[in-house]
Amino acid sequence: MSIKLDTLQAALESVLGGQIVALKRELGEITITVAAKDYFNVAKILRDHSELRFEQLIDLCGLDYSAYKDGAHDGARFAVVSHLLSINKNWRLRLKVFATDDDFPSVAAVTPLWNAANWFEREAFDLYGIIFEGHEDLRRILTDYGFIGHPMRKDFPVSGHVEMRYDPEQKRVIYQPVTIEPREITPRVIREDNYGGL
Repeated sequence: MSIKLDTLQAALESVLGGQIVALKRELGEITITVAAKDYFNVAKILRDHSELRFEQLIDLCGLDYSAYKDGAHDGARFAVVSHLLSINKNWRLRLKVFATDDDFPSVAAVTPLWNAANWFEREAFDLYGIIFEGHEDLRRILTDYGFIGHPMRKDFPVSGHVEMRYDPEQKRVIYQPVTIEPREITPRVIREDNYGGL
């Protein structure tokens, strides 16, 4: 296993060189971090270069680092992580990129390189608010069209902003502000005679 990782690491360092911001080798996997400006070009090289040939995108997800290590993270807040597979070489790679602007996070779309990224990028946009520049159909995929905010962000309230319910008088679904009432939760303890043989 380590010989295979040594070969992959050497190939990555040879082909990508200075475009790699960080290379982390841990738990039998390699993670490379690249700058947002190089993200699309690095992804294209990873797919097309004969020494690498990462033909398949397995997964792509967004990350919010605002509460990472109890807030000790001092870098960019939002990141996109892609998991790649080279069927030809039998290699796996994690590719990470941080969005440069925390208020308007955006990175290049890799959908033109791997069609499988389409719904993953839409999901990251919907849940984290990360914009994928060049994505042809970037719209919500899991929340409804009138939804306000991005529910996987660490600063999004757990209860949300609005709730929906069916109103039998209006005979339609309506939206209204969240009506969660705080309540004291005290467990009710029932002791039975001879509980546990005592």
